Amino acid sequence: MSDTTKSFTLDGRNVAVTGGARGIGYAIARAAARAGATLALIDLSDAGVQEAAAKLRVEVSGAEVLTATCDVSSYEEVQSAMLLLQDRWGLTDTLVNNAGIAQHCPAEEMSVADWDRMLQVNLSGVFFCSQIFGIPMIAAKKGAIVNIASMSGLIVNRPQPQVAYSVSKAGVIMLTKSLAAEWAPYGIRVNAVAPGYTRTDLIEHLVETDMARDYWIGGTPLKRMGSPDEIANAVLFLASDAASFVTGETLVADGGYTLW
Repeated sequence: MSDTTKSFTLDGRNVAVTGGARGIGYAIARAAARAGATLALIDLSDAGVQEAAAKLRVEVSGAEVLTATCDVSSYEEVQSAMLLLQDRWGLTDTLVNNAGIAQHCPAEEMSVADWDRMLQVNLSGVFFCSQIFGIPMIAAKKGAIVNIASMSGLIVNRPQPQVAYSVSKAGVIMLTKSLAAEWAPYGIRVNAVAPGYTRTDLIEHLVETDMARDYWIGGTPLKRMGSPDEIANAVLFLASDAASFVTGETLVADGGYTLW
């Protein structure tokens, strides 16, 4: 293997993926395992994360997969998950903040509870995980963090009303820049991927609707939705040494949607 090719691998890395039991998070974990990493899947449901881990071990022969459960909006639960992994494998040197929720609701109808929950999971959760996993990285003077933002943090999507979601993802993009600037002296890179419309199980029931055809796919220059594996490949690049001189950036993977 050439030095250039090796730089795209994650050999010897301990990678934790929040929201790793399904969808984009699972695709990221699978890509990292195939690239040589030891994996930790972090998710809300113990049954779900154990099932995902078992599936991953079958799909990637020889994959080392740990599991932890937590609600990323709970500082205490994230701290417990980090300490559990620390006891199992030492330093988590690569963190992918993928866990998140979405809701479509007109701004004038959104409840305070729904607004608070969206920002607590999508934004505060990313900060909590970054800080808690980042402190040991600072001590070790190395690490990589990749946050899953969204093109919704850059534009206002149509036709669905999602003000809280968009605000939370815009916050993730600025959080990425801020942490990258603060932690660069410690050798820690912080980047983000901003996916466009991606075909996951959660939105499969919407793929054939007029909304998806006219706006989601119709508004994308490549005239299709992305796959979880395509988002995972972008994350893999930013997490790997191939991106060793990249920090504070948001890689938009949207099929060209934000061009128009």
